[in-house]
Amino acid sequence: MDFPEKFDLAIVGAGILGLACALAAARRKLKVVVIERDTRPRKASIRNFGFITVTGQDREDVWSRARRSRDVWREVATKAGILIVQTGQWVAAQRPEAAAVLEAFMRTDMADGCELLTGTEARQRCPDLQTSGLQAVLWSPHELRVESREAIPLLADWLALDHGVTFLWETAAHSVAPAHIDTSRGPIPTGATIVCPGDDLVSLYPDRLARAGIGHCVLQMLRLESPGFRLPGTVLSDLSLIRYGGFSTLPEADLLRRRLESEQSELIQHGIHLIVAQGADGSLVVGDSHHYDAAGFASERIYALLLNEYAAVIGHPPPPVRERWSGSYAVANNRVLLIEEPAPNVRLVLVTSGIGASTGFAIGEEVINGLFH
Repeated sequence: MDFPEKFDLAIVGAGILGLACALAAARRKLKVVVIERDTRPRKASIRNFGFITVTGQDREDVWSRARRSRDVWREVATKAGILIVQTGQWVAAQRPEAAAVLEAFMRTDMADGCELLTGTEARQRCPDLQTSGLQAVLWSPHELRVESREAIPLLADWLALDHGVTFLWETAAHSVAPAHIDTSRGPIPTGATIVCPGDDLVSLYPDRLARAGIGHCVLQMLRLESPGFRLPGTVLSDLSLIRYGGFSTLPEADLLRRRLESEQSELIQHGIHLIVAQGADGSLVVGDSHHYDAAGFASERIYALLLNEYAAVIGHPPPPVRERWSGSYAVANNRVLLIEEPAPNVRLVLVTSGIGASTGFAIGEEVINGLFH
């Protein structure tokens, strides 16, 4: 296939980060092409909660990007026909040590707009949650949730229709040259290139990714039938307080961590921290576990641990399972974002944590501003 016109920017990868870069470039009136080997987005960007998380994110690397990305999600959702299926976050503290972490968090500026509820106040606000011994609940109004498997394709369709972004689906990018990309459809002329490989660590720049210590994280997740009531927001539990940097770096988290290591060592071993998110049809997405460089085979033991934790936090037996699946994303030690310049006018961009939905739009703006300053 011949491409007689040169694109201002070619983006390899149609996950959330590639689409975020496409949006930021299109807003600059650049001529953009997105190259994707699959027929539609199929991997990390749709195999998740669709949870745009602000409260509890690490201040240094994530929090400000999450706030900006949340604002872009709100704007884009209206225009692209993407349904916001849930708002807010409900962090349920079951232990006094967890309540102490939430109290400490409320003394930081990152708690702006949040409320700390007593167990009694929380049960009055949401009587359907029957967790026994609830110590406190942090309510945050800042979060949004979309159904990723619907939202990401709708975002791509909107970029094509309203912003004139060209999408080349079922097209493999073989190599990146200074003025073009060699693809399975032939060379595509471009003035600049952004490679957003997601969890594909072998197709382009594998040596760079290996030197950066990039690996895989595999998750196990479930969708349950509707429990017959609405959750007050996406629900998290004590285990999340030792995982999210905005909580886990507080001094008060040390006591909670030691107690959880004693009481829930198997869950910690499997990287489990409970998230329960509800869809428009009432169904519940429940997860997740974290295994690094694992083969990707699902374990029924891990699903059982997730469902047991669900029952402990929600206070009801779990509804029947509708779906099970594994997710995957790229990870690296001591970093959440990789941006490299392997050649002039080329950027290699990778979110090395499970925060693509939460930070992708802000990162896309940063990359485009740096490339087209």
